[in-house]
Amino acid sequence: MQISPVLWQFLTKWLTSSALWPDQASTIAPWADALYIFLWLMTVVGVILVGALVLTFAIRYRKERHPEAVQIEGSTLLEATWTIIPLGIFLFVFVWGAWLYFRIYNPPADAMQVYVVGKQWMWKAEHPGGQHEINALHVPSGRPVQLTMISQDVFHSYSIPAFRVKREVIPGRYTTVWFNATKPGTYHLFCTQYCGTLHSGMIGEITVMDPADYQKWTEESTSGMSLAQNGERLFASLGCISCHSGNATASGPNLAGVYGSKIKMDDGTEQVATDGFLRDVILNPSQHVPYGYKPIMPTYQGQISEEGLIDLVEYIKGLKTNYRVQQTLDTSKSDDAAPITPVASQKVTQ
Repeated sequence: MQISPVLWQFLTKWLTSSALWPDQASTIAPWADALYIFLWLMTVVGVILVGALVLTFAIRYRKERHPEAVQIEGSTLLEATWTIIPLGIFLFVFVWGAWLYFRIYNPPADAMQVYVVGKQWMWKAEHPGGQHEINALHVPSGRPVQLTMISQDVFHSYSIPAFRVKREVIPGRYTTVWFNATKPGTYHLFCTQYCGTLHSGMIGEITVMDPADYQKWTEESTSGMSLAQNGERLFASLGCISCHSGNATASGPNLAGVYGSKIKMDDGTEQVATDGFLRDVILNPSQHVPYGYKPIMPTYQGQISEEGLIDLVEYIKGLKTNYRVQQTLDTSKSDDAAPITPVASQKVTQ
C-alpha cells in the first residue's frame, strides 16, 4: 500500500507539530500573515455582529410581542453608516493587499537570479554559476533571490509556504517571484496546480544556508561552466555569431548591451528586451523583426530545450561588448582558411 508523499508529510510533520501555519521564514511572511489575520478577525467580528443582530431581532420582534406586522421606516443615517464603514474597510484591505502584491512581485535590483523549469513531475533549478538541482533549491539567507520560471509542458505552481510565496509556472512564458529568506533551515516546496497523475509527488525542499555555507556549496556543486558560458557555446554552434557579430555589415542587429534597452521594431512599435522577449525572438523571429533588418532569421522552435534557451538568454544578458564574439568569429575564420596538410607529408616532416 502506497501513501501520497504530501499526505505523509502532513501526517508526520504538520499534525505532530500542531502548527496553524508554517514558520515565518522570509521577510514578506509577517506582512502576509498580518493581512491574513486581519481578514480572519474581520470575518469573526462580522459573523458575531450579524449573529447578534439576528438573535436580538428574533427575540424583540417575535410573534408573541408583535402579532400584527408593523411597518418600520428606514433610517438614512443607519443606511449610510453600514455602507460607509464596510466600504472603508474594503478599501483599506484593497490598498493593503495591493501594496503586498507589488512588494512580492517586484524584486530588488540586486536580487540573485535563479531559473526554474517545471515539468511533469519535477522541478529543475539552474543557478547562473552552473549549479543544477532537481526538486531542491539552495539559497543564502539575508539575500533577495528572484526566481524566473517556465513550464516545459503543462501549468504548474511553485509554492513555498514558509516564505508565503506562490507563483504560477506557465508554458511558453516566464513568470517571476522573489523572496528574502531569514532563517537557515529546510522548507517544503510544492506544486499547488494539478498537473497530472503524479501531481502529489511534485514536491521538493528549499535549503536556506548561511552566506558562508552557501558560498562553499556553490564552489562544490558547480558543473564547471556557467549558464552564460553554455549559452556562448550554443550561440556559436547554432550559427548566431555570423549574423550578430556587431559589424556594420552584419545581417542581424548588434546584441551587445541590448538587454533592458528599447528596440524599435519594423512595425513601428518599441519593445523592451526582457528575458521573455529574447526567448520569444529566438523561437518566433518572424514576429519580432527589428527596424532596418529583413526577416531572415530562422526559427529555433523545437531545436532548443528550455534549459538551452535559458543559457542563450543569460549569455545575451551579459553581452556588454562584441570582443569575445569577434574573437570567436576570427578563430572560426582562421580554422576554415587553414590549409589541410596531407597525412603523408605530416609523417615526413615529423
